[in-house]
Amino acid sequence: MTKADIAQIIYARIGGFSKKESIDLVNLVFETMKETLGRGEKIKISGFGNFVLRDKRQRQGRNPQTGAPIMITERRVLSFKPSQILKNTLNSARSSGDSLGSGEESRSDR
Repeated sequence: MTKADIAQIIYARIGGFSKKESIDLVNLVFETMKETLGRGEKIKISGFGNFVLRDKRQRQGRNPQTGAPIMITERRVLSFKPSQILKNTLNSARSSGDSLGSGEESRSDR
């Protein structure tokens, strides 16, 4: 799903917005999220999950092609932790036979 898809759904479901206003609304939400995360704050969306920034320290790694050791620089990474409500929704949809993925079985199902 893309931002354009989200804007189209907002336009279709909420009659009060034009297509341009729907696109602007989606862009505003994502811009606000980027600015908030850029300040180092986490984002909590009730019933959906949390976007959390973590600082990873510098560590020793290796080049997978040559095997040569390299230093991986410290960096900030973004992680998403789904809420229990979202997990339950996804798992109930899966157990009721709805397909959420590509339709392939997981290895444990084989």
